[in-house]
Amino acid sequence: MTPEEVIARLDAPLSLRRRVGYVGLALAGLTGSGLIVLLWATEPGLPPRTKVAFAVLVAIGLAWAAFGGWAVTRRAPLFARDRVVAGWLGLAAWLLFTTGAVVITTLRHRVEPTLLLAVVVLGGVAVVHLRTVRRSRAALLRRKEELTRQ
Repeated sequence: MTPEEVIARLDAPLSLRRRVGYVGLALAGLTGSGLIVLLWATEPGLPPRTKVAFAVLVAIGLAWAAFGGWAVTRRAPLFARDRVVAGWLGLAAWLLFTTGAVVITTLRHRVEPTLLLAVVVLGGVAVVHLRTVRRSRAALLRRKEELTRQ
């Protein structure tokens, strides 16, 4: 392939498969948030910590829905920017989950080993994923720079 052909492929917007995936992600986020709001609205006597947990879950679902909408509407090439944003969203969701888990376990005055294991594993996955996609984006941008100089 010539450098022009490679740059043309790099400059292409999202493929149909990715667009459909992001539409599915947006719909899943909206559906999950809607179901949680519906459950929340039909259960009047929920304890405060459950209300907070529901609010956090609704916020996470809406964030993923907004991200899916953002990614689908981009006409310019993303150069893996969508993956980096998704990595940051995943890390933020993990931080919210971890904060909630720490608060709940502190209130109960006992540490749950399985919860601790889940927090550590999910955090590791989130950090490794973010690191991987940031490196991938940097490599794509370096390659584009190399090809445009030729």
